Amino acid sequence: MASKSSRGPLDLPGFFADLVRCETRLYNALNDRLRERHGIVTSQFEFLRFLRDHPGSRVADLATEFAIGIGATSKGVDRLEKRAWVIRRTNPSDRRSSLLDLTAAGRQLVEAAETTFSNTLAELTADVLGGPSGPAAAQIFSELRSVLERDQIGLPTG
Repeated sequence: MASKSSRGPLDLPGFFADLVRCETRLYNALNDRLRERHGIVTSQFEFLRFLRDHPGSRVADLATEFAIGIGATSKGVDRLEKRAWVIRRTNPSDRRSSLLDLTAAGRQLVEAAETTFSNTLAELTADVLGGPSGPAAAQIFSELRSVLERDQIGLPTG
């Protein structure tokens, strides 16, 4: 780990490196497990889970939630639709956009994959987050995310 001890000044570049490398390694490990057990990757799982929890969302809603561009989001939804996990229906209040819903197969997939996702994440983080500082660490990241989202920091440009 690149972090300094809690006694010295906070090493922000080290914190950033640790944060990004942890995210990448967790994401990759989850990708591998989800692909092996369910034939999907983490981004697909996250889209499916969001749509399960927010039926009738638009592509723009997904893009906002995941801070990614509309084009990339639309292509991701196209892939889910091609696999018959998501359907698009005309938005009655804006015929230029579509509303997205899970199919029965999509709902079944996300339910099965959620168990794999949760168990894998718990397995990968238990040694650190299961300790006494785990809840505080989770709270700090939640607060940081809230501030970044509130201030609309890091939104895609396209």
